[in-house]
Amino acid sequence: MPLVTLTVRRGKDAAFKSAVLSGVHNALVASGVPPADRFHRVLELSAEDFRYDASYPDLPTPRTDDFVLIEVLLSVGRSVKVKRKIAVDLIDALRQSPGLAPDDVMLVFKETAWENWSFGGGRFIHV
Repeated sequence: MPLVTLTVRRGKDAAFKSAVLSGVHNALVASGVPPADRFHRVLELSAEDFRYDASYPDLPTPRTDDFVLIEVLLSVGRSVKVKRKIAVDLIDALRQSPGLAPDDVMLVFKETAWENWSFGGGRFIHV
């Protein structure tokens, strides 16, 4: 069960946020995540509270106010090859809709063990 957190600068409309989350979800589904496994949250922060370097580490074009930070918390076990495919699929999708430049997308994978997930009612279904 990936948990997706999208952080954007305040002021992005619902269509922008939905397009980004759809791109993320579709990339995850293409990697084997079940289509119904959708748990997403959006954090909207002011420019004062969402600060980032425009070109770190060595981007060819500077980041803009459209910059998005996408964090994907998932269970341990996916290979680097799978994560790279998710990243490529995600960047391709976001380039198409909502039209993000690849350098305006930062993707971070975080991993946790299966026993750290309780999907509801205190039940642990993977231990």
